[in-house]
Amino acid sequence: MTKTTRIAIGSVFVGLAVLAIKTLAWAMTGSVALLSDALESIVNVATALAALFAVQVAQRPPDANHPFGHHKAEFFSAVLEGVLIVLAALFILREAWDGFRTPVPLTAPWQGLGVNILASVLNGLWAFVLLRRGRRLRSPALQADGAHLWTDVASSVGVTIGVAAAVLTGWLWLDPALAALVAVNILWSGWRVISASLSGLMDEAVPESELAELRAIIAAHAEGAVEAHDLRTRQAGRASFVEFHLVVPGEMSVNDAHAICDRIEAAVRAARDGVTVTIHVEPEHKAKHSGIVVL
Repeated sequence: MTKTTRIAIGSVFVGLAVLAIKTLAWAMTGSVALLSDALESIVNVATALAALFAVQVAQRPPDANHPFGHHKAEFFSAVLEGVLIVLAALFILREAWDGFRTPVPLTAPWQGLGVNILASVLNGLWAFVLLRRGRRLRSPALQADGAHLWTDVASSVGVTIGVAAAVLTGWLWLDPALAALVAVNILWSGWRVISASLSGLMDEAVPESELAELRAIIAAHAEGAVEAHDLRTRQAGRASFVEFHLVVPGEMSVNDAHAICDRIEAAVRAARDGVTVTIHVEPEHKAKHSGIVVL
C-alpha cells in the first residue's frame, strides 16, 4: 500500500469521526449553524471516499487503452469534490431559510460548542497533514481534500463565534444568518476546487519556475548538440510530460545523438520524479536559432 493510499484511507476515518462529533454538537443544541457544519462533514466523508478511489485508479500502470497512465483520475475526483461541496452549500442555504422563518431557541449551547471545537481541532490537524503530504506526493486529490478541510475549519470557527454571540445577545436570527454565511463560503471553496481541477484536465503546463529549471538542465547536459527548441510540457497529477526538439550536427552518428538524449533524460528525471521525456532529434538545418542554447 502506497503512502498516498494510506493517507486517503486516513481521511475517510477522520471524516467519519468529525461527522459523528459535529452531529452530536448539533443534537445537543438544535443550532441550524451547527447543523450546517455537520452537513459539510458529510461532504468531507464523500470526498474522502472519492479521493481514495481516484488515488487507487491513478496508481494503475499504463495499459493498452491508457498508454500515458491513469494519473488524471485524481483530477476527476477533485471535480466531483467541488460539485458535492456546492450541493452541500445549497442544502445549507435551504436550512438557513427555514431557520429565518421559524427561529428555534438553542439548548445546551456551551456544551455543544465545546464538542464542535474538538471536531474543528481534529479537522485542522488533518487538513495540515493532507496539504503537506499532498504537495510532497504531488496528489491533486489529497490537496483538494486538504483545501476543503481548511475551509471547513474556517467555517467552524465562524460558526462557534456566531452561535456564542447568539446565545449572549439572545438574537436567534444570528444562528441561521451564520449558516447562510457558511454556505456562501462553501460555495466559493467548491468553485476554487473545480477551477483548479479543470486546469489539470486541460493539460496545463508546469509552472514557469519549473520551466526555467528544465531549460537550464537541457542547456547544461546537451553538450555536442546545437540547440533545443519547441519545449512543451504538461502535467497530470504526479506525472509530468516533457518534449522538445534537439538539433544536432548533420554528420553526427545515431549512437552519439542517442547518447546526448540519454544524458538529458537522466538529468531531467533526477530533478523531477514521475517525468516522461520525449526528444525529437533533428539535423542542424532544422535549427531555429531560438529556444535553448546549448552551454
